[in-house]
Amino acid sequence: MSNYKEIVTKAVIGKGKKYFKNKYSLTSEVTPSTILGCWIINHTFKGSVQSDDVVVDGSFDVNIWYSYDNDTKTNVINKNIKYNELINVKTKLDVDFSDSEIIVRALKQPTCGNVEINGNTIDFEIEKELGIEVVGDTKVKIMVEEDEDKWEVFDDVVTEETINEIEEEVNEDFLE
Repeated sequence: MSNYKEIVTKAVIGKGKKYFKNKYSLTSEVTPSTILGCWIINHTFKGSVQSDDVVVDGSFDVNIWYSYDNDTKTNVINKNIKYNELINVKTKLDVDFSDSEIIVRALKQPTCGNVEINGNTIDFEIEKELGIEVVGDTKVKIMVEEDEDKWEVFDDVVTEETINEIEEEVNEDFLE
């Protein structure tokens, strides 16, 4: 005869990823001639629940290296950019995840691309991809068998006959 038991455990109850492409602008004190490089550092983020959505609050530092004065001098302009992304994560079985743990991963770290100079303004795009997992309580139903397997009895009694068999099998000249 079998019956069922429920186990309450933590599991991923919702999972998804989203690609972002955002445009930003920075203003320089001088008019840039050429963009020499653009890089992103110090990317941090944290996820939280807001009604039925996941909100990812994050920030990163953008550094743009440019030349000016007819490509005779260079400078780096940097700025900390904060972002707030709202993501609708589909959960399994339409459960409420207001008290769930949110795990956010950067599947593609922010990268800078398509940089353009417009007078003293530098326009650029940042691309990133975030993966979100919602971890919450869930129940697992398992079948429990009531029938126990029979125990096997081990005999630890050593007889004189067993000792003689072992001594006959031992080769005392095994090292030669």
